[in-house]
Amino acid sequence: MFFRSIASALPPRSWTQPECWDALRDTEAVRTLLPRSRQLLEKVLLGNAGIHTRHFATEQIQTLARKGPQQQCEDFEREAVQLGAQALQKALQRADLAEVDALFVCTCTGNLCPGLSSHVAEQLHMPPTTYLADLTGAGCGATLPTLRAACAYLAAHPSHRAAVLAVEICSAAFYLNDDPGVLISLCLFGDGAAALLLDGEQVRADDKHFGHFHTLHLPQHREKIRLVNRNGHLCNQLHRDVPDLAADAVFSLSQKKPLEERSLISHGGGRDVLEAIQKRLPGHPLLEAKNVLSHCGNMSSPSVLFALEQALQTDSSRRFWITSFGAGFAAHSCTLEP
Repeated sequence: MFFRSIASALPPRSWTQPECWDALRDTEAVRTLLPRSRQLLEKVLLGNAGIHTRHFATEQIQTLARKGPQQQCEDFEREAVQLGAQALQKALQRADLAEVDALFVCTCTGNLCPGLSSHVAEQLHMPPTTYLADLTGAGCGATLPTLRAACAYLAAHPSHRAAVLAVEICSAAFYLNDDPGVLISLCLFGDGAAALLLDGEQVRADDKHFGHFHTLHLPQHREKIRLVNRNGHLCNQLHRDVPDLAADAVFSLSQKKPLEERSLISHGGGRDVLEAIQKRLPGHPLLEAKNVLSHCGNMSSPSVLFALEQALQTDSSRRFWITSFGAGFAAHSCTLEP
């Protein structure tokens, strides 16, 4: 499976962390929190969490705290289609293509039936014969298993082209209560989309290919990081053990395919997650993941593609070892190299 192009998209409006606190602190949702919860929210938003700005598909952050489940579902359907189509259109333009034979989409911040792939395909006027597939329930780590599914499709149809699209409207899962994990999540996540185009066959002599896919699934840790439903709202369940859990999983995967001369491209997660990974795998600065986290926050599944896009723009000749992780608990890896 050969790399063709990559592109990302963000909502036009962004806010700094202090601006998020200023917008939220006098809302009814924050005023009704326990004092310790308000203090935690203020501490994280005004502290050094490795995040400078985040993008949200809204005109006012304050309104996000007032929306019910129905409004959030409507927001997701509208914004995910627009942002996903924007990222995929940019990837098609960069590859000088008009269409693909298959579209694989992953998301966890909303649920549509038919899936998001159907809506994006309609938005971009894709042929009715386009194969559509949606992967849900994999959380922040979803991009790599979706990429692996596209790889299997292209192995069966080598003359075809496929697209992988990761879209998250985290603002459509905006939720507050006194759970520390919920509050920290509120301070980390932002909206974004990224698309990857793939050829089943090599087109140019220097084309890179994806390979060496591995997955680690640890259901005994499921309750430490997952989305749950509370009063109709999606709510992120986040345990303080997650940074070490992620670092251990990434290290374990790295032993299946040693990094050697490859650059490590990782899903950002959060500052503590990246620091924990660096402790287990010293020598890898994770510059792209840190930069994405700083400018966009944790966008869940698209984050790793944002980091890969930056790495390819900096030096496309490098060989990459790519990893993502999240709900399940699950972690994934693959390589991208000549």
